[in-house]
Amino acid sequence: MFAQLVQSFEIIIGRFFCAEISSGPPCETPKREAHTLKIKKSRSLVLLILSGLLISVLSPTAQAAEKGYRYWGYFQAAPGTSTWTMASTGPSTVVPDGSVEGWVFTFSSDSIPDAAQPMISPKFSRLCGKTKFAPTTQKRVGVIVDFGKTVLRPKGETIPHFVSKCVVVEKSAIGSDILAKVTKIRMAASGFVCGLNNYPAKECGAEVTTPPSMIVKK
Repeated sequence: MFAQLVQSFEIIIGRFFCAEISSGPPCETPKREAHTLKIKKSRSLVLLILSGLLISVLSPTAQAAEKGYRYWGYFQAAPGTSTWTMASTGPSTVVPDGSVEGWVFTFSSDSIPDAAQPMISPKFSRLCGKTKFAPTTQKRVGVIVDFGKTVLRPKGETIPHFVSKCVVVEKSAIGSDILAKVTKIRMAASGFVCGLNNYPAKECGAEVTTPPSMIVKK
């Protein structure tokens, strides 16, 4: 591809200086040697320009221009498990006793399709093992709220403290009921969780430039 670009530029330069080169048109001026020298100098300049263009296109700075979204990701761990699974629905369904609910301020884009999980693993026994409750009417659910990486922090805002608690709620409680026990929730009209504990303060699933430190180098 690079060679083809150089050849195309040679043809253009040959026509511009009216010189006869292998791929160009015949020249009608008698001063061929002077024009040929100009072509050689111009060819070197073209090579430098094309090299610079290729470097700029392939550099990390160009890749960093990609955009994605920062938002609150919702994860769950079913009773008896200790691994996170991204929730398939919003926090509007009943959560069983022995579960762990996880929320993390995260980021996704075309090159980073998978949202980061909360930094702490969902171990129910550690969170709720000693918590007392009434089994006939109540349930215990572990809750982890991870406010994300520093590079995702909106300008001028402070990252709140990490939340790791066990809550006791009615058996019919859904995900949002459980979350409300440990933090203040700001939701969009659609039910999308925009902010937890006033973080972020105003935005809701904002589109932002991919942080350079999150770009996967190939």
